[in-house]
Amino acid sequence: MPIIKATVADAAELTALVNSAYRGPVSQLGWTSEAHLLDGIRIDEETMLEYLEAPDTTILKYVDEQGKILACVYLQQHEGGRLYLGMLSVSPTLQANGIGRQLLHEAEVWATHFSCPIIYMTVITTRTELIAWYKRRGYRDTGKVVPFHDTKKFGIPKAEIELLVLEKEV
Repeated sequence: MPIIKATVADAAELTALVNSAYRGPVSQLGWTSEAHLLDGIRIDEETMLEYLEAPDTTILKYVDEQGKILACVYLQQHEGGRLYLGMLSVSPTLQANGIGRQLLHEAEVWATHFSCPIIYMTVITTRTELIAWYKRRGYRDTGKVVPFHDTKKFGIPKAEIELLVLEKEV
């Protein structure tokens, strides 16, 4: 299946995919659900559009033969040669089939294209299975912990949440 750059025309479909992968009952069909940790949605369409229009941001989409978006990943270039990776989302019914690994590999290709030798991300500290998954793919724990977003834009925490910074040299 191809992995290609998403466009503003994909905003609604990407928003639905990301929310289904992280929140609500459908998310619990996969293993990446955050529904037990956060209420609300993961992202709204307005924010998705902002991401898609930002010059320093790329969203890659993994599509099927009919062009339906099955997975995506957010990449944002930062000063100092660092690429932030976030919002890695795979349709809950397709998780554990290697799609996430393919998107991570493609993110590394894009990091090289952007001249970013380091990819970093934040992961909820209590998501030990997810942290272990990233570590198996070469990401390392930096030891840095940052607070979860103080706005309710990305969800309403059910308890205090902190984010662990992971990184990988590419």
